[in-house]
Amino acid sequence: MGLQLGIVGLPNVGKSTLFNALSAAGAEAANYPFCTIEPNVGVVPVPDPRLDQLAKLVNPAQIVPTTVDFVDIAGLVRGASKGEGLGNQFLGNIRNTDAIVHVVRCFEDENVVHVDGRVNPISDIEVIDTELLLKDMETLEKRRSRIDKQAKADKALRPEADMLARLESHLGHGKPARSFEYSEPEAEAFKALFLLTAKPVVYAANVDEGSLPNGNAFSDLVKAHAEAEGSRVVVISAAIEAEIATLEEEERADFLDGLGLTESGLDRLIHEGYTLLGLITYFTAGPKEVRAWTIRKGMKAPQAAGVIHTDFERGFIRAEVIKLADYVTLGSEAAVKAKGKMAVEGKEYVVEDGDVMHFRFNV
Repeated sequence: MGLQLGIVGLPNVGKSTLFNALSAAGAEAANYPFCTIEPNVGVVPVPDPRLDQLAKLVNPAQIVPTTVDFVDIAGLVRGASKGEGLGNQFLGNIRNTDAIVHVVRCFEDENVVHVDGRVNPISDIEVIDTELLLKDMETLEKRRSRIDKQAKADKALRPEADMLARLESHLGHGKPARSFEYSEPEAEAFKALFLLTAKPVVYAANVDEGSLPNGNAFSDLVKAHAEAEGSRVVVISAAIEAEIATLEEEERADFLDGLGLTESGLDRLIHEGYTLLGLITYFTAGPKEVRAWTIRKGMKAPQAAGVIHTDFERGFIRAEVIKLADYVTLGSEAAVKAKGKMAVEGKEYVVEDGDVMHFRFNV
């Protein structure tokens, strides 16, 4: 399974500049709204030192990292939920993403026009949130109208009708769907709505170079807002990320160190996305390839095997599991086996982050 992050924000907040730097996919960045009309998708390998560590021991023919899809969605404006600035098209593109990276302008620059004429990160956040909320209320209204009619004749639908009424009140008070509380029996009906404000959010506070690594007064406002709603924040400089993208791998560490950073904004965005969505990584290792696989935390061995191929899950027999620390300490799979450190696990085994796994199956 891959992770897909939708990048949203008002025009001219640095959104497409950040996308270009992250994905090198060439989305146009220009000083005017709607320079990105179709969503651009950049497939970015997830940096994971453990993958390189394992590859040095196995010496495979190839190394295959897991990836993240960054989807650059054109700048939203007030009225997007009603179609302003091609808003309906853009809002629809967000539905397919797992989480939202909300880029917020936290820098002053008289050469870059702000769509509202001034820098005010909280106001900017509210514009985007309002448009997403209005679109959700439109979705909910259509669903509720249909269910209310059907529930009059079908008592089985009344719990859903009650849940929708509660949800409508929740959204009506300006609260996002992700903070709505529902019971386990209501989960399927809630998730089937595919509400935009149900998606978890990482705020990318886009600051000037001089405000790295800790941010500035603008980004502090974003941090306080995110903390209040249970979201996460990465202080980032799109301009600096663009510079990092041009550097050779060996040059990047020194460049980051000079800025007081230990990792790039890309790395931090991906890590926050994984944390937000409860994702972990396991590895497969052999002479042909060493590969990273993304799964949801709590997945059992058969479901994790199914990420490789559905046949692996369908015909699952057992999983042979090596802890990465044991692999590194002992130096090889043969040495791990000789020390009795390879576990044989069945269908109830819950995969842990960093497990090195080999699946036995029969179809």
